[in-house]
Amino acid sequence: MIRAALIALSIALLPALAPAPAEAQQKANRLFGSHPEGSRQRPESIGFYSKGCAAGLVELPETGPTWQAMRLSRNRNWGHPDTIEFIQRLSSGVRKFGWPGLYIGDISQPRGGPMVSGHASHQVGLDIDIWMDKPRSLRLTRNQRENLSATSVRASSQKTVNGNWTPAHAAVLELAARDPAVDRIFVTPPVKIYLCERAKRRDKKWLQKIRPLYGHHYHFHVRLKCPKGSRECVTQQPTVNELSNGGDGCDETLQWWVTDYLNPPKVKAAPKKAPAPKKRHPRDFTMADLPRSCVGVLNSD
Repeated sequence: MIRAALIALSIALLPALAPAPAEAQQKANRLFGSHPEGSRQRPESIGFYSKGCAAGLVELPETGPTWQAMRLSRNRNWGHPDTIEFIQRLSSGVRKFGWPGLYIGDISQPRGGPMVSGHASHQVGLDIDIWMDKPRSLRLTRNQRENLSATSVRASSQKTVNGNWTPAHAAVLELAARDPAVDRIFVTPPVKIYLCERAKRRDKKWLQKIRPLYGHHYHFHVRLKCPKGSRECVTQQPTVNELSNGGDGCDETLQWWVTDYLNPPKVKAAPKKAPAPKKRHPRDFTMADLPRSCVGVLNSD
């Protein structure tokens, strides 16, 4: 009878011992967003840019000789050491184009991972948002950095750049694209079109890194390659379109943005299909969705 009672008790406890469904588990963005500092681990980017985390991230100083970190209340000025070095390198280099430096937007949270608001990417310490503005001052107060608005370089027609755009903007983007640490740079499509129309025919390879993406008219988004030593970092693979036409992507941009996106061709209505399953946003991720090593990053001192 005792054995039967124990079996019955075990069966009754099974539901309590079973893992909670994903929707009932605590969201990964809440866990990562709660850490004010990086982990005391060897620097490593783990996983993919929109599905990962990062160990041993370094905080970009709020103010440097050629940069200022913006929106400090977000605490997203953390990056892999290679990322911090890139920011210092690029912000110093833009001075030859008449810019005193750069305004730096979001990089990553102290331990990377999904964010409570905003980006789907910026999770592994290798993404950097850089404002399109030539800095007015590199001595902004904390309050000014919270309230100053970035400037759009896209015209209202969405087909061309506007009067805020200057040749110096093009020079800054080319300098960034030519850096060997850079994998790609996301910009508003009119910027890509501008660069394609004016690039030298014999030297357009750097344009392959400039990728058009809706939005990105207030800032450009630099994505670095996986650093050496980050064995779990997942490299982003190029698409077929990115490799065509010599790899500069200029013809595809003109076709996609001006014709297909802004003025889509009329086509016959296709038969209605069952709606595709809604893709989960990183804000819905739990720890089970991320690489296993992220648990160690989250729990490290």
